[in-house]
Amino acid sequence: MKIGDFLYDRSMNKNEAMRRIVELVEEVNYHNQRYYVLDKPEVSDAHYDALYRELVKLEEEYPNLAKSSSPTQRVGAKVSGEFKKITHSKRRMSLDDAFSFEELEDFASRIEKITKDKIEYVCELKIDGLQIVLTYKNGLLVTGATRGDGRLGEDVTHTIRTIQEIPLKLTKPLNVVVSGEVYISKKDFEAINKQQTKLEEAVYANPRNLAAGTVRQLDPSVAAGRRLKSFVYDLEGDIGPTTQIAMLQELKSLGFAVNVDNRLCVNLDEVKKFIESWAEKRDKLPYETDGVVIKVNKIKSRDVLGATAKSPRWAIAYKFPAEQKTTQVLDIKVQVGRQGTLTPVAVLKPVKLSGSVVSRATLHNEDEIKRKDIRVGDTVIVQKAGDVIPEVVAVIKSKRPAKSKEFKMPKSCPVCSGAVIKPKGEVAHKCANKNCFVVQLRKLEHFVSRKAFDIDGLGTKIVEQLYKEGLVKDFADFFTVTEGDIKPLERFAEKSASNLIISIEESKQIDLDRFIYALGILHVGDQTARDLTSQFSTLKEISNATLEDLQAVEGVGEKVAKSIYEFFNDHQNSLLVDNLLSAGVKINISRKLKSNQLSGKVFVLTGTMGSLSREEASARIRELGGRVSSSVSAKTDYVVAGGSSGSKYDKAKALGIRVITEKQFLDIIK
Repeated sequence: MKIGDFLYDRSMNKNEAMRRIVELVEEVNYHNQRYYVLDKPEVSDAHYDALYRELVKLEEEYPNLAKSSSPTQRVGAKVSGEFKKITHSKRRMSLDDAFSFEELEDFASRIEKITKDKIEYVCELKIDGLQIVLTYKNGLLVTGATRGDGRLGEDVTHTIRTIQEIPLKLTKPLNVVVSGEVYISKKDFEAINKQQTKLEEAVYANPRNLAAGTVRQLDPSVAAGRRLKSFVYDLEGDIGPTTQIAMLQELKSLGFAVNVDNRLCVNLDEVKKFIESWAEKRDKLPYETDGVVIKVNKIKSRDVLGATAKSPRWAIAYKFPAEQKTTQVLDIKVQVGRQGTLTPVAVLKPVKLSGSVVSRATLHNEDEIKRKDIRVGDTVIVQKAGDVIPEVVAVIKSKRPAKSKEFKMPKSCPVCSGAVIKPKGEVAHKCANKNCFVVQLRKLEHFVSRKAFDIDGLGTKIVEQLYKEGLVKDFADFFTVTEGDIKPLERFAEKSASNLIISIEESKQIDLDRFIYALGILHVGDQTARDLTSQFSTLKEISNATLEDLQAVEGVGEKVAKSIYEFFNDHQNSLLVDNLLSAGVKINISRKLKSNQLSGKVFVLTGTMGSLSREEASARIRELGGRVSSSVSAKTDYVVAGGSSGSKYDKAKALGIRVITEKQFLDIIK
């Protein structure tokens, strides 16, 4: 009788069940590798499902026989609290970046000066994902960790186990550490965003950020539902391949998914041809890639070349330039924000750009439109700033319609028809009506947003629905609505109403800086809120502060200090805060800084970073007493330039501000 022909039999004894479970685990894992890793399934879905169900039934009847390497054990229980730290077996160094072929030639020249070996290169497409480190003992997956700062990573084993391309058990009982990349395919990313749209939730910006956030989910079932994928490329431990090509082959034999889109190049000319080829056709790949990693093939040569304090000398990452497309401006609409600010937005003929379909791009303000001379009907060049935010780069004026007209900001609010004003000294136009419907709505949306109270389930459509129904008119009303109020509304069933009330209740405990940010005080962003709470520990201290006290806070200028002072000395605002506290909101005392080594230093982050997200980098700067600014000015100390850096990089160079690489930044924050 062949494995797989056996029908589940409740009469079998424990020893028979144990043997059968071992057989099934081996066979199901084998078929998983054929399907997910090799893309060469040998059996039908029905046959596979029968094997899997039989294994589930046996493990349910004999739970003590279920092993961690069983394919049924990929999705475990939620993780509570913060992620544990894992010390890597060796420092996980990041790579130097190259943005031109001249920089690649310099890279090759440096190698030739150090070693006389004949150098061959391996080119691997650089997956735009999140680096992970996998540790196996006796062939079993023990831990999966993020790269972190290169020395310490976060334990994310619970989500890593959900990835089908990562074997829970190797084909050999080895002690090895494997490095690779976790990503979400373009197809799955689009499907996830379609579901978000259907649920009337915010769509995700790009696959990389979603993959990074998914890996750090506390609930592994969320990760399982998003179908994370993986490629691996590095191996250390019981096996010592002599070349990178041999290493990739060994990884594949151990059961891992290895990217087939790589090539052995005998010289730099072949490397250039590989890069040029993929720069043209990368859109056709099922995953996002932002460049090519070039590595010296022989491990022996790598040992001779060694590394600098920041990165290996034997590898470099060539970054593709930001992808640009041409499209047409169909219209220019004006949106109204929570402070009444009018923002013009270009409605574009939809175009696929860097992994997602772009149909809108902010034009910032009337002055920006005039500077670029953007008009309705224009054919324009668009790109994603930092591979995230769509922007209009330039107008192709040779294709401009003959009867095009310059854009003029409306004289009345497009929502409430109130007067539009342009305050002296400001570039933005504003609606003068403080009771404008959209202004009130945007304030409520801001209050529950991710950086503020972060109430899960309160998306834009739901907030608008609650506002229109009269259930929520001010901030405190969010904490007084009941399940009975929500359940009768359209889109709500008993379960979703209950879940929303639970989310609201859980959000009542909040850090002081997030509370200040949530209030929507004019000129006070999340960074200014943190600046305040580094000086004042409680809400009472901030609300009782004098104008001079506020101006003395690092990062708070005269205009911002005046705005904060006027807010807390306004009777209506004091009443609003009192109502929030009466509704059960509990504010945590401000946390102390871990260090003041970056005290007084102002950082601006631009482009994409490979080793940590922009949020993680910002948090680290603040923990060390530094500040993060969204714009470059004479007060900026450092501009950290990641991949696809844009106008902030150019402005920093023009102002003589020090521009540092991601590697230099990591050395500063060590």
